[in-house]
Amino acid sequence: MPERHAMAGTRALREEQQQDALRARVDAVLQEFTQRESAEFVAVDAELLPVAEQLAAAVAGGKRLRAAFCYWGWRAGGQPDSDALVKAAAAIELVHAAAVVHDDLIDESSVRHGRPTAHIALRSACAGRARSTAGGRSLAMLAGDLLMSWAGQLFTSCGLPAAYLARARGLWAVMARELIAGECLEILRTGGRPDTASSLQVIRYKTAKYTVEHPLHIGGALAGVPDSVMKAFTAYGLPLGEAFQLRDDLLGLFGDPARTGKANLDDISGNRPTALLARTWSAATAAERAELDGLLGRSDLDDDALLRMRAIMQRTGAPARVEEMINRRTREAVDAIGRADLPACAADALLHLVASAAARQS
Repeated sequence: MPERHAMAGTRALREEQQQDALRARVDAVLQEFTQRESAEFVAVDAELLPVAEQLAAAVAGGKRLRAAFCYWGWRAGGQPDSDALVKAAAAIELVHAAAVVHDDLIDESSVRHGRPTAHIALRSACAGRARSTAGGRSLAMLAGDLLMSWAGQLFTSCGLPAAYLARARGLWAVMARELIAGECLEILRTGGRPDTASSLQVIRYKTAKYTVEHPLHIGGALAGVPDSVMKAFTAYGLPLGEAFQLRDDLLGLFGDPARTGKANLDDISGNRPTALLARTWSAATAAERAELDGLLGRSDLDDDALLRMRAIMQRTGAPARVEEMINRRTREAVDAIGRADLPACAADALLHLVASAAARQS
């Protein structure tokens, strides 16, 4: 038994080191690409420098999970390590960067990773002028648009053969369409009566698919994997992607802002359609629902309001129910890999990524 635990620990350490190495390669690709493109952007006029700085900030850092899923989708097809593929995988991180800038703008979030969000930071570029707040929001919107354009540019120029890229072109379009559909659904359902099924649909399209399933499919398509492997990717990717967002919802209310980089009250102030809120509402008493109605959507909430919201959620058992939802989906993802016929290196990496996505604290 001790020997088995030692072997498992060694394997986990190897997978972590492998993921760290891949993350470093993706970071290097993004840094070089962003520096080059930002220089071209600022060459138009030096007044664009504040926007370029926010483009760099949006791309910097992160776990690079989406790139990792794309990479292992490729390796699952029996393909060797490839610098060109790492560039293609890094392009999906630019999609994520664009989504984050737009999401913060839509949600009116002021802080991410302990720093002002793009639309807040860019107010200073319009300081001393009429409607500086609106100017900052407009600049952030355009920065997000440029990041999405950069994503397509990096993907198509990654260096893989044109025939490989052609296999994934349609999937790239599906990823963009479903991501925007999820964002639109969240906007349309924000402020509505909390409902678990409705929240899960938003989660699936806004986060789950573009975080796990689509990167896997794109990597797999580039590698030319058969339909059976693509189906295995979906069986693994959808529940894991949903677990990822459900964990994010829990961390949003109960996590440490110093680690999550976001304010605990963002989802409550925004009255967003999260599964955590839906579970709370369904089990709340009439008096608690009345209190929830008085808290949701308010921009002036303080620490006392946060404590009261947490108390209601704990009383209803909502956090535990969401934790159960995460655990169930995590098991589904693990089982899907167990059933799939994948190379050992890809199967081991995808199993390791389950914990990175669903059991994280930031």
